[in-house]
Amino acid sequence: MSSPEAANEGTTAQISAPFDDTKEGKPGFETNVVAAEADDFPDGGLRAWLVLSGAMCITFSTFGYVNAWGVFQAYYQETLLKDSSTSSIAWIGSIQYALIFLPGLVVGRLFDLGYLRSMLRIASAFLVAATFLIAQCTKYWHFLLCQGIVIGLASGICFSPSTAVLAHWFKRRRGVALGLLAVGSSVGGTLFPIVARLLITCVGFQWTMRIIGFILVCSLSFANLTIQRRLPPTNVSGGLFNLKAFRYAPFTIYCLSGFTIYLGLYTVLTYIDLAATAAGVSPDFSFYLVAIANASSGFGRFASGYVADSHGMCTMFHFRRRRFWSVVYKSMLTPIPEGPINAMIPTTAIAGILTYAWPFAQDKSSLIAIAVLYGFFSGTYTSLLAKPMMELGDTGDVGRRLGMFMSILAIGALIGPPISGAINTATGGFHVVGYYAGSVILVGVCMLTISRHLVLRQVWGKF
Repeated sequence: MSSPEAANEGTTAQISAPFDDTKEGKPGFETNVVAAEADDFPDGGLRAWLVLSGAMCITFSTFGYVNAWGVFQAYYQETLLKDSSTSSIAWIGSIQYALIFLPGLVVGRLFDLGYLRSMLRIASAFLVAATFLIAQCTKYWHFLLCQGIVIGLASGICFSPSTAVLAHWFKRRRGVALGLLAVGSSVGGTLFPIVARLLITCVGFQWTMRIIGFILVCSLSFANLTIQRRLPPTNVSGGLFNLKAFRYAPFTIYCLSGFTIYLGLYTVLTYIDLAATAAGVSPDFSFYLVAIANASSGFGRFASGYVADSHGMCTMFHFRRRRFWSVVYKSMLTPIPEGPINAMIPTTAIAGILTYAWPFAQDKSSLIAIAVLYGFFSGTYTSLLAKPMMELGDTGDVGRRLGMFMSILAIGALIGPPISGAINTATGGFHVVGYYAGSVILVGVCMLTISRHLVLRQVWGKF
C-alpha cells in the first residue's frame, strides 16, 4: 500500500476487494492478519485522539440530534401538527433514522476514494442550514422536508465517514474508539431533548431551533478541523455495490440481523415520552425519559467497546476444556468479528425483553427504570454494530463494507417507528407495540447468533 504521504498528493492505490480472496467470496482472515501487522496503527497519540474527538462531535451533532426525536414527536403531536396522526408524524423521525444509514453506500465509496473532507464540509453546512429553517416551518411537509429529509441526509453523509476513518487510526483499541464515538451520540441525545423542551418554554420554538443551530455550528466546526484520514485513498475493485460480498453467509446474515433489529430498536426511544404522558405522567417530566435513556446508553456504549477489544474474553462461551487454551490463543491472534458479536447478543436480547416490559410501566419510577436499563443495553448494539464490518476485510475497503451494511439498516430504521405508530393507532395503546418491537429485536438476535456460529466454524473449525 502507498505511504500516507501519497494520500496528500491525491494518489489512489488500486487493491482488490477483500471478499474476492477465495472463490467462495469468503474474507481471507490470515491474509488480513499479516496485512494488519504490516500497518503501523497509532492506536493513540495526539493526532489519533483529535480525530476521535472530532468524530465524537459528529455523532453528537448527528445521531445525538436525531436521537432526541422523541421530544419533537411529542411536541408536534400536542401543538404544531396536532391534526396529523401519530404514525404520520413518526415518519419524520423514521426518515431521519433511515437517512443516517442510507447514504452510506455512496458515502463509503467516496470515503475510500479520498473525499472525506469535502463531504464533511458540504453536509455540515446543510445540517446547520436545515436546523435554522425548521424554525420557519408551519406545515407537515415543511417538517418532513427540513427535519426528515435534509437533516437525515446531511447527518448520514457526516456520520458514515466519521465512523470509517477510525479504522485508519485504531486497531487493537478499535472497540474502545467505537465506544467513545457512540458516547458522543449519547451526550447529544441527552443534551438536545433537555435543551429543546426547556427552551421551547422559555423562548419559544423558533428561537429554540436557532440556538440548537448555533450549538451545531460549534461542534461541526471542531469536527471539520480535526478529522482526517491516515491511509491513502484506495480504488477498490468491484464498484459501488459489491454483490460478491453477499456470497459470504456470515456477512449476509449479519446484515439481515441489523435490518431486523432496527425494525424495533428505536420504538422505545420514539414513543416513551408519549407513552408516559398517556399513563398519567406529567409532560413536564416525561420528556426527560428520552434524555435519561440516552445518558444511560453512554455507559453501555463505552463499557461494551472496552469488552469487545478483549477477544480472549469471548472464549468464555466455549465450555470444552480440552480446547479452551487453543481457542484463547487463536482468538487473540485472529481479527474476527466474534468479540463484538458476543457482547451484542446478550445485551440486545435484554433490550428486546425490556421492550416487552415497557408498556406495562405505568408510573414515574418504573418508567425511569425502563429508560435507564433500555438505554444501557440498547447502547451496546448501536456502538458495536460497525466493528464486525471493519474486521471482515481489508482496511482499504472499509468504507464500502460499512456503506452496504448501513444501507440495509436504513430500511429497517425507516419503516420500524411508523409501523409501531400504526399499531398504536389501531389498538389504542402501546402493549401490542411492545410485543411487535420486542419480537423483531429478538429475531434479529437469533440471526446474530447464527452469524457468529458460522464465523467460528470457518475460522476455528467445528467444536
